[in-house]
Amino acid sequence: MTQDYSQPLISNELGSNSPYAAAERNSFARGVHAPTLFEIDGNPIPALVADFGSPLFVFSEHALRNKARHAREAFRRRYPKTSFAWSLKTNHLQAVCQILHQEGWIAEVVSDFEYEKARYLGFAGPDIVFNGPYKPRAILRRAIDEGALLHIDNWDELSLIEELTRDRSKPLDVGIRLWLDAGIRPVWSKFGFALANGEAERAAERIVKNPRLRLHTLHTHIGTYILEPSAYRTATQKLLALRDTIQRKHGHLLDCLDLGGGFPSNSLLHGMTGPAEQVVPPIEAYADAITEVLNRLPEKKRPLLRLETGRHLVDEAGYLLTSVVAVKGIHRQRAENEGLSARDYKEQLIAGEDSKVNYIVDAGINLLYTSAWYRFEVRPSRLVNEPPMPSRIYGSLCMAIDVIRDHIDLPPLEVGDVLSVHPVGAYNLSQSMQFIAYRPAVVLITESGVPELIRAAETLEEVQRLERLPASLVER
Repeated sequence: MTQDYSQPLISNELGSNSPYAAAERNSFARGVHAPTLFEIDGNPIPALVADFGSPLFVFSEHALRNKARHAREAFRRRYPKTSFAWSLKTNHLQAVCQILHQEGWIAEVVSDFEYEKARYLGFAGPDIVFNGPYKPRAILRRAIDEGALLHIDNWDELSLIEELTRDRSKPLDVGIRLWLDAGIRPVWSKFGFALANGEAERAAERIVKNPRLRLHTLHTHIGTYILEPSAYRTATQKLLALRDTIQRKHGHLLDCLDLGGGFPSNSLLHGMTGPAEQVVPPIEAYADAITEVLNRLPEKKRPLLRLETGRHLVDEAGYLLTSVVAVKGIHRQRAENEGLSARDYKEQLIAGEDSKVNYIVDAGINLLYTSAWYRFEVRPSRLVNEPPMPSRIYGSLCMAIDVIRDHIDLPPLEVGDVLSVHPVGAYNLSQSMQFIAYRPAVVLITESGVPELIRAAETLEEVQRLERLPASLVER
């Protein structure tokens, strides 16, 4: 060892780079090509945008029918006494509802708007299940007259229904919604009567003793995007226990157990690792969990099983096509620490975590409500023969929170490139907002492969149709 030796020093760079710094030194660390999607049911994506505009919602009739038939087979093969209700709040497009109506689904609604739409779409009163914590008096009266199945949510609603049925000569079939702990967190205690403290049993007893009402259904909905099928086994066991109690005490055997929905689509939450097909249980796992409990009952005591499926059926049938309108922030360089003020250094840490290409597209989170929770697949519609790089996708709104994907690997894209966002069929359209931009057209690719316009793009006339200008403000 010589006198000139000095120990190795750790450079200031170590620990200051992003977790992806090493990967960014290798151009092929993220693969050679990014996944692409060229067409939907045989229709080239750029051609759909050319014909119907961008952004554009696209639904696949083939995918929707296949999903419905798969779910129906999974349950009815195990338990023939299964009925399915379509959750209109998930997607109330007329074409989507009509497809499921043709497949044998009845309607599940949660408001006066949805009830009226279900009737307009041709669902008979007895083919409507009416849920929700608030059912206005007028629509309750109509639903009672038309024979819809009301799932009573609270004591005040029960009192109102008792008042509205006071003069009936024939008992009205009703259900009660209850909340229970099936091991899923958070417990949805907002809806229905509590099971654990006896509230649900007291509500059931009050209904059973009312000659104008007949208790038909026990209903619970334990949550959304439930990844644990065994939670439905627990819920089924608890509903059956209450059903047995009601029969033992009052001699009344309920006809139906309604397990609601909550079955996930093949999608991922932010932070989850995929692919979705490996982490989301198949529908058969949920069918097994529920029906193995019901099949232990003597055949004459087996209730009708009702399910209110939504997301599981329609999510993967829906796409949003959107176009790149600007490219920003390519490989912004990191500032040196030396000589920076404390404020400058803090801003660097916030703004300079890693190097990304930022793409602005012509769709925003006003069309993608679920982007706050779900990590959409975003794919170019053409093959780019360059390695993917860290990217961010911003929406078109003048809001900093308008981020569709904060971290995604994409190849270099250009203005005019069309991207597909998937799956987006559940809730995004029904919860979309008219905020600073017109909502786009919606297209259905029919089973014959033909794209059909099923909802026109908004216009200024349609957006302003409900507005009224006071006479004192009219320019003369």
